[in-house]
Amino acid sequence: MVSGGCVGAEGEVDPEAVAPAAAAEEAVVLAPAREVVVGYALTTKKAKSFLQPKLRGLARKKGILFVAIDQKRPLSDQGPFDIVLHKLTGKGWQQLLEEYREAHPEVTVLDPPGAIANLLDRQSMLQEVSELDLTDCHGKVRVPKQLFVNTDPSSIPAAVRRAGLSLPLVAKPLVAKSHELSLAYDPTSLTKLEPPLVLQEFVNHGGVMFKVYIVGDAIRVVRRFSLPNVDEGDLSNNAGVFRFPRVSCAAASADDADLDPGVAELPPRPLLEILARELRRRLGLRLFNIDMIRQHGTRDRFYVIDMNYFPGYGKMPGYEHVFTDFLLSLAQKEYNRRPSYASLCSGEG
Repeated sequence: MVSGGCVGAEGEVDPEAVAPAAAAEEAVVLAPAREVVVGYALTTKKAKSFLQPKLRGLARKKGILFVAIDQKRPLSDQGPFDIVLHKLTGKGWQQLLEEYREAHPEVTVLDPPGAIANLLDRQSMLQEVSELDLTDCHGKVRVPKQLFVNTDPSSIPAAVRRAGLSLPLVAKPLVAKSHELSLAYDPTSLTKLEPPLVLQEFVNHGGVMFKVYIVGDAIRVVRRFSLPNVDEGDLSNNAGVFRFPRVSCAAASADDADLDPGVAELPPRPLLEILARELRRRLGLRLFNIDMIRQHGTRDRFYVIDMNYFPGYGKMPGYEHVFTDFLLSLAQKEYNRRPSYASLCSGEG
């Protein structure tokens, strides 16, 4: 068990102040003398949602150029790139990217394919969170009890009993590319599920989820409506499997809703800073989000229920400021690592 320790002062992330806070909270980033070229390899849907006009426009003003990568051509024949931004799957693409990273160590790849794989499998996704000991710093962070199932559906109820899981259970596809989930209330409904999947104990959380966006060192939090609480009456009166194609989305924003303060209060900033820092280090990732809930009736008990690589940043208020500052900071760090012309001439470095 590793304890992150407590840092910073107590405080909350105000989602309504995200856009102006982007410039105030982040360190001032000095743009490199030349244009920063960001090659991107994204699906058509991802490119449309992420590369919105407001991002492209701000990027141009800051000297950042987004260039589409042709996946049919060798990466080394394209560019040159300062940064490669991608969210593609497949062994072929991963191999091409790993070979490119070895041949061009001066290019920042967001993020390494091997590291991304940790968040694509729900069986292992929350392992790093479960190994953290964040129980004494402005709150407790845990993961729900869960069970990986890859067996005949008829044997699922027995497997659940052996694992000591309590109903209701949230059923999630093993591959994290799918956002569909189901809620099973009774043992019979478990036999109607389709493995492979992960079963996760449902934790009452007042119907509100906190989406914690990570962009390098930056942290932004928004509220989203989630599944409502389940009581004993629900367990006795409901049967079967209830399917939810997508629980949390931008249209389900809860930031402006009239919520119980005990439900709406955001997780403490120091706790989020430690959690994000530890997960960045353990996962080797800089672009991901954490789905968190607060156990209903408590103020300091939180559960991480899901994580995603390169989430829908276009839904994050002020994302264009946060992301362009992040890209410039990466380019500046790489520029600073390179030996100066004077040191090269003098034989130093």
